[in-house]
Amino acid sequence: MKVQTGQGTIPLITLVGIFSISALNALPGLAVSPILGDLNKIFPSATDLEIQMLSSLPSLLIIPFILLSGKLTEKVNNLLLLQIGLALFGASGILYLLSDKMWQLIAVSAMLGMGSGLIVPLSTGLISRYFVGSYRTKQFGYSSAITNITLVLATTLTGYLAEVNWHLPFLVYLFPFVSVFLTRYLKKDLSGYHSSDDIPAETVREMGKRGINVKALVKLMAFYGLATYLVIIISFNLPFLMEEYGLSSGRAGILISLFFLAIMAPGFVLNKIVQVLGRRIYMVCLLMIACGMGIILLSRSEILIALGCILNGLSYGIIQPLIYDKTSDVAVPHKVMLALAFVMAMNYVAILLCPFIVDAFQNLFHSHSQTFAFWLNLMVALMGMFIVMKQEKLSL
Repeated sequence: MKVQTGQGTIPLITLVGIFSISALNALPGLAVSPILGDLNKIFPSATDLEIQMLSSLPSLLIIPFILLSGKLTEKVNNLLLLQIGLALFGASGILYLLSDKMWQLIAVSAMLGMGSGLIVPLSTGLISRYFVGSYRTKQFGYSSAITNITLVLATTLTGYLAEVNWHLPFLVYLFPFVSVFLTRYLKKDLSGYHSSDDIPAETVREMGKRGINVKALVKLMAFYGLATYLVIIISFNLPFLMEEYGLSSGRAGILISLFFLAIMAPGFVLNKIVQVLGRRIYMVCLLMIACGMGIILLSRSEILIALGCILNGLSYGIIQPLIYDKTSDVAVPHKVMLALAFVMAMNYVAILLCPFIVDAFQNLFHSHSQTFAFWLNLMVALMGMFIVMKQEKLSL
């Protein structure tokens, strides 16, 4: 079976290989989450710093290795780079299963961050290499949907496995070996097959000497970072908010799963959404985020809080693949993966900075309420929406 790319066709198995790499983006950190509460029992001598390092080190190392990978794609055979990243990722899964000391787990977490960082820009860059136009937009939507459904399913799986044995959640990190097998169906050399001679002179002038429209790229990075910061507060703070409301904080896990499922949904109909909303799409997404935050703040009903989570998820599910799609247009072909690396790094930067930003503003306004983070993000979303409205020539 062949899949249309807008510039020919590729075998379905090749697309499956690309999507398997996209699914891996959801995995780093998942295996540690269900055992965090038990680590003090498993390792009685472990310090709080060691536990924090175990959970945060992969995300910290992913950022520089995303940027490194983006730069290396210009000079290194992309298939080789992908296979190195997958090998590190998969090897970390094996070593996690064999580790029985905290320092070993921390060291393996560093390896996981490195391997994951190397494959992140390639997971989206491969789509931009193979697909063009509306075909590319469609596949970015599918890729985003697959990443988020993997997140939900893997979270559920690791939770069950953790109840059996604390080592078992790390089995999910063996999935990269499936992708290693599927890479045989990708082109043998994914690097540099777009020579500069094939690039129209007008495009070269528009992108400048760097081969990237820096102004447009910075806009995309800022918008993606903002969107991630706005919605990730649900994952971080919803359990505490529900506890303050007098609701079951245990139900927060279900609502957070609904949030991630909602992120998945728009990916399947992304082209239709773009056609309907047109240039208003970013304004509408920010409005949906603001409305979702408002519903969560003003309601004490789990059903309405779920609606607020879904609105936030739907908006982010539109923004994420569209940002990747637009990033593919702000660089000459052989620089696209580097541009994607900068944009995708903002996702992890926003996730890391979110708690510090909220804490800083809480201290500034002397607030200790769990509602503060949601009020703050509601205001920021509205401000962002008005800025987007005023920029008539916004070209995200």
